[in-house]
Amino acid sequence: MLQDLLYVVWDVNPVLFNIGGFELRYYGLMWAFAILFGERLIWAFAKREGFSQDIVETGFIWIVLGAILGSRVGHCLFYEFSYYITKPWAILTEIRNGGMASHGAAIGMLIGMWITARKHKMAYVWWLDRIMIPVAIGGAAVRLGNLINSEIIGNVTEVPWAFQFVKLYPGVALESMPAHHPAQLYEAICYLITFGVLMWMYYGRDVGRRHAGLMFGVGLIGIFLTRFLLELLKLDQEAFEAGMFFNMGQLLSIPFVIAAGVMIWGAMKNKFPVAVPPAKVKAQSAINKRNNKK
Repeated sequence: MLQDLLYVVWDVNPVLFNIGGFELRYYGLMWAFAILFGERLIWAFAKREGFSQDIVETGFIWIVLGAILGSRVGHCLFYEFSYYITKPWAILTEIRNGGMASHGAAIGMLIGMWITARKHKMAYVWWLDRIMIPVAIGGAAVRLGNLINSEIIGNVTEVPWAFQFVKLYPGVALESMPAHHPAQLYEAICYLITFGVLMWMYYGRDVGRRHAGLMFGVGLIGIFLTRFLLELLKLDQEAFEAGMFFNMGQLLSIPFVIAAGVMIWGAMKNKFPVAVPPAKVKAQSAINKRNNKK
């Protein structure tokens, strides 16, 4: 059939190179890109708004640590709890076997941002808003890494743009191999769109800066509502999800979607404080003192 000829035959080697048993995988490079690009974006935001580079350096350490540890621990608790509860040390010792959860990364990053905000005595919401921009582009990069790994695939389908994941069907002839929705690609595209919307909000209309909490809420919608809906097109990641009305990815996304609604409502009502750089606070304080003396 002509439709079969349009399927994408996906047989990419996930290992970029192997030297002496050390493997460099594309997935790891995607994570590295997400982290470094995110640091550059936050640095640009801080510079534009008059904050010192110190907040970026502190944030880089705590947020990256939170993302990596959170994603790993999140996977172990959310998806393979029965295994890791009996071997908790395997959370670290078996990390090369894979297993990272985006919801766990989100929780870890929230904690890292809270620590950073406390250390620098600045509004927590400043970090919440701005982190969503690199998170969106980083999420797209990681999903492309999942695509290269041939993991987190979609349901079997006959749409002409479907992918045949050769590595998942060893020994099966192409003409007999089922094709799947490239769910990773769908998700990456949605995250790129979210990235574009948030950049427009920040640089274009500046509405994101004027309404603290708005970019965080919109970013949560773009990422976690997308995740919730696209789970409908995905195969279950774990056996225990079979028969569940909502799978684990959807259940974990619901609180973030609810939080998005709360943040957007609060932002439009100006319920959250707008972060002010220390230099501007000192200047305003000096002006107030002069005015009081008069």
